[in-house]
Amino acid sequence: MTTDNGRLTPTSKKRMPPELSILMVLFGIAALFEVLGWFIVGQSFLANVSRLQIIILQVSVIGIIAVGVTQVIITGGIDLSSGSVVAMTAMIAATFAQDSNWPKIIYPALVDLPFVVPLVVGLAIGALAGFINGWLITKTKIPPFIATLGMMVSARGIARWFTDGSPVSGFTESFTMLGSGLGRWAPVVVFLLVAAFFHVVMRYTRFGKFTYAIGANPQAARVSGINIDAHLIKVYMIAGLLAGLAAMVAIARIKTAQAGMGLMYELDAIAAAVIGGVSLSGGRGRITGTVIGALILGVMLSGFTFLRVDAYYQDIIKGAIIVCAVVVDQHRQNKRKKTS
Repeated sequence: MTTDNGRLTPTSKKRMPPELSILMVLFGIAALFEVLGWFIVGQSFLANVSRLQIIILQVSVIGIIAVGVTQVIITGGIDLSSGSVVAMTAMIAATFAQDSNWPKIIYPALVDLPFVVPLVVGLAIGALAGFINGWLITKTKIPPFIATLGMMVSARGIARWFTDGSPVSGFTESFTMLGSGLGRWAPVVVFLLVAAFFHVVMRYTRFGKFTYAIGANPQAARVSGINIDAHLIKVYMIAGLLAGLAAMVAIARIKTAQAGMGLMYELDAIAAAVIGGVSLSGGRGRITGTVIGALILGVMLSGFTFLRVDAYYQDIIKGAIIVCAVVVDQHRQNKRKKTS
């Protein structure tokens, strides 16, 4: 048996770790696309190094967001604002990252700043958005779905309003290194560092224990002395901060910020978490599972494109996979309740 925070009990050694089964799914999907590639396209799916690089780079931005969203879902909440927070953060912070030689400067007083300035601005804006989400949920007692839905709409509006819909480009070289440094692998390094850090936090610190406890049984957590309101605000702030970090990595990589960026990012992040074994009912899930779930999404997207599957069908299939993951989770919960 496995505890809510992923620690093993004496009887759990006989069972396969949950991440291993998810990893097997990843390998199975990759192998399926490899076989279909030879039959349909006449090419190898896995032998193309550039395709695999693109998969990993695309997964990195969603993965950073998914690490924060995973923590929110473990508490029994949901965050629908991540994609819009990415857009809002990108548009505002990008104006602090422009080079003075660029012909279309938004704010002339904010050019040639050290790369740390737009980075800090982006993280602060993301954390502020997360704080507002957490405050609304804990203080007004409205459902997380409604609070984050409101932030999703508002943040997207701010992103469009801030520069009147105009894209922001012409970043300093030091800032673009955040997305193109280390031979283009900077986003991957950031993602892996974030995932590793929060994996340790969730498994071995009091913060992680409190997060799982709140999701598993809020009443018991409150009775045990956990300040649920304060902790939830922290969790949503972390989710917002990571959305801001993802925005910085994304615009540094593509070297432009647009109000329309980040569309559907929140759903992809939620999908990565759910596919990775995080329970929407709260109290269960691991960061490592979310990382594998993000890779599964990346392989699927690249595989469908490789096989020339229409984008509409891709969305349909992705939605079906998410539903199947939730159904499997519900089945596990019902089975667990019967055995207990």
